[in-house]
Amino acid sequence: EVQLVESGGDMVQPGGSLRLSCAASGFTFSSYDMSWVRQAPGKGPEWVSRINSGGGIKYYTDSVKGRFTISRDNAKNTLYLQMNSLKPEDTALYSCARGWDSYEYWGQGTQVTVSS
Repeated sequence: EVQLVESGGDMVQPGGSLRLSCAASGFTFSSYDMSWVRQAPGKGPEWVSRINSGGGIKYYTDSVKGRFTISRDNAKNTLYLQMNSLKPEDTALYSCARGWDSYEYWGQGTQVTVSS
């Protein structure tokens, strides 16, 4: 059974940092591209970042470029999202998903709230 379990969400002040993790199981993690997707209250899902299976190719949506960094540890079956210089507009439920631009599996998500 494929499982994706996110952690690391929290409430932080603007300008703060968080590191999200996504623990994967039930499939050969190192063989799959992975993505982070977020959904803000009242809005549809928004792609945030993606990384290829080997970790050498990474893309970001324009609004997070220079602030967020995606990475993965294939030995630990874990995907990460380092988020710096957080803004209130980053407030959302962040989910990891298996896939590059279409997603077969999603996690339940971890809530990130940026507020003073």
